[in-house]
Amino acid sequence: MIRAGIISPLLLTACVQAPQTSQAPFNPNYQGVETRLLDGDLVQFHVAMIGARNSADLDNYAECAAAQYALIRGYGFARHVRTKMKQEGGVQTADAVYTISPSLPRGLRTIDAEVVVADCEANGIPTV
Repeated sequence: MIRAGIISPLLLTACVQAPQTSQAPFNPNYQGVETRLLDGDLVQFHVAMIGARNSADLDNYAECAAAQYALIRGYGFARHVRTKMKQEGGVQTADAVYTISPSLPRGLRTIDAEVVVADCEANGIPTV
């Protein structure tokens, strides 16, 4: 007679392999920012970089440029309007539009320019 035994869940978990994560070091190459005033407080930023891990890296670069630009113009805040991203030949680019303002604007993606610029400097992300 063969008995079916109960297998302990602890034994089963010992057989599960941990996921392997091979993260290459983050070594971004920031290619520069082009800024264009569209209308009054509406500003367009073209940023490019090589070595972005994902779209968030490129978005952060554009945000850093927008925050610094707001400070240069004597404003303390910005609000994200839209960003279009693409990749071509290993270079990732973003076309981002922000509004800048002296007071906290309405909206979900607002930026306190001084706080963002300080964060960008701490993380080695260049600004305008």
